[in-house]
Amino acid sequence: MIQRDTVDDPPASPSTVRHTLSELEESLGLAIRGKAEVLRLAVVCALSRGHLLIEDVPGVGKTTLAQALARVVRSNFHRLQFTSDMLPSDVLGVTIYNNQTQAFEFKPGPIFTNFLLADEINRATPKTQSALLEAMNERQITIDGRSWPLEQPFMVIATQNPVEHHGTYPLPESQLDRFLMRIRIGYPDARAEREILRNSEPQSAAVRAVISGDELIRMQGLVAKVEVDPAVVDYMLAIVERTRGHESLALGVSPRGAQALYRASQALAMVEGRDYVIPDDVKRLAIPVCAHRVVVSSRVALANRSSEWAERVLQEILTLVDVPL
Repeated sequence: MIQRDTVDDPPASPSTVRHTLSELEESLGLAIRGKAEVLRLAVVCALSRGHLLIEDVPGVGKTTLAQALARVVRSNFHRLQFTSDMLPSDVLGVTIYNNQTQAFEFKPGPIFTNFLLADEINRATPKTQSALLEAMNERQITIDGRSWPLEQPFMVIATQNPVEHHGTYPLPESQLDRFLMRIRIGYPDARAEREILRNSEPQSAAVRAVISGDELIRMQGLVAKVEVDPAVVDYMLAIVERTRGHESLALGVSPRGAQALYRASQALAMVEGRDYVIPDDVKRLAIPVCAHRVVVSSRVALANRSSEWAERVLQEILTLVDVPL
């Protein structure tokens, strides 16, 4: 179990909280160069009690970002390399018979941690992928009819390569819907890549812990207190409703997706130093929170890459929905 630190109560002042979160982002920036928006979205996801899917080509820092996020919070971390021969028990744990006590004992698996890196999650079979469903949604697992609560905070950070499809198993919609956010890191600019080349040390090793697990939990509690005006709520719901009726989409954003957009908007407002949500927060988060939750119709998917088209549709919807004043 995580060793809890003794910390002071979190300050109620948005500016003081913002200062702490700025230190957190600055520490993350030592591992991922030149990607301030990506780091901010990762922090927002953690503050929203969400799970993060990092989808990008090899070598751009997906694993590094996941490790850095776990390092910046003083907490437990496990990395699992998903493969086609991995079993659910390799993730959750297993019940074995103890000859000395003549009783069955549960041996916890790697999922009993605060941050779980599921590296190349789409290389595991659907049976193993589904082992994460209960854990990601209910923060518990069930083995042999008994439920086991997971440590708090708990966050799954999964990576996958969108280009290489040989030997992979696409994540089903039910699994994708449990990720609060999907982000891409992308290639660094010339200046950032020059710094990467000059630094021979592992990038994640430079990250220092800024907050404890308890502090993260308290900040997650503060997110729920961020005010959301009814007009902004209507704006969110209008965006969600448009996805459910768009001709290019076979499946729109679920109610879980609408909740995710609401929580993430509150978290982004707090990171920005505000105690209220503005429409720009919603617009900024609509694609990373919603694009992986919609399903492009088969007619459109045949002629386009589904993920890119989904983002284009959401961009179109954002231009059509009236922004509250």
